[in-house]
Amino acid sequence: MAVGKEIARKIHDLVDRDMTFMHICGTHEAAIARHGIRSVLPEQLKIVMGPGCPVCITPQGEIDAALELVDRDCIVATYGDLLRVPGSRGSLESSGGDVRVVQGVHKAVDIARSTEKEVVFVSVGFETTAPTVAATLLTRPPDNFSILSCHRLVPPAMKWLLEQGEASLHGFMLPGHVCTVTGYADYEQFPVPQVVAGFEPDDILLGLLMLVQQVREGAHRIDNAYPRAVCREGNRKAMDLMYQVFEPSDVEWRGFPVIPGSGLKLRPEFSMYDAQIKFGIEFKHVDKHTACICDKVLRGIAQPDDCKLFGKVCTPRTPVGPCMVSHEGACKIWHTYQLKKA
Repeated sequence: MAVGKEIARKIHDLVDRDMTFMHICGTHEAAIARHGIRSVLPEQLKIVMGPGCPVCITPQGEIDAALELVDRDCIVATYGDLLRVPGSRGSLESSGGDVRVVQGVHKAVDIARSTEKEVVFVSVGFETTAPTVAATLLTRPPDNFSILSCHRLVPPAMKWLLEQGEASLHGFMLPGHVCTVTGYADYEQFPVPQVVAGFEPDDILLGLLMLVQQVREGAHRIDNAYPRAVCREGNRKAMDLMYQVFEPSDVEWRGFPVIPGSGLKLRPEFSMYDAQIKFGIEFKHVDKHTACICDKVLRGIAQPDDCKLFGKVCTPRTPVGPCMVSHEGACKIWHTYQLKKA
């Protein structure tokens, strides 16, 4: 704690102008909220949330596709966070179908081996989870198993955010979990201050200090404040596995338009495991029809309590948007820790 106080003091000494940094990791937001990190920062320094929750950025059309699989009498398996995300006509939890919570893709394969019914794993996540799914598909699961690929890649979303310039960002705190797998070489394309940070309070404060120092220097580089877990090259074996099975695709993100090369689809040689091909299902765009502002929260231009539904109509028990569902969702985090806008 003494180290954290010293880092916070240095941040106060250096911040002499407005600075806004975005993190792209739901775990970072949870740690920032849980430890009250915003309360020890100077008023001129703002940390905003980005599209760092894989459940939150899954668009409504992909939830509707999963519900269609339920209608086809498939066993649908996925992570618990996805169950209550609203689709156009309810959620997986309220669908009345055979929907099962699993800890990973391997558990979904176990279900397929124990039944003759079709089993579909709704496969969400960034580069952190995709290599595990790829490795599992390389073991050639049974014919009644397939995946609905809802994976996303982080760098294309960052590129889109920078091109829009909506949030007037001065730098990024890169996602530590993702960078453990990918490394950070792909982020060197962005001419803004960036820091890879871990998830302890001291890690986050150190990352912010490094970002502030870059802004003061007029520099833009990637500093690694998480060297115990992350290196520039990342886990090449995991990345090679991922690209052996998946290839980039153009996909929509919730709150974003279609972002080129930001998704992962199965390569043709693995098409027998592609639930979209197997069942003839399309991901359709769905227009927003509620006052929910999850889209703005995910783009860093609003905070959860800017939403007039927050904590009233929209709560963890009655979520209107996905950011109130997932444990990595900003709205649920803010609701849990009773945060209010400064």
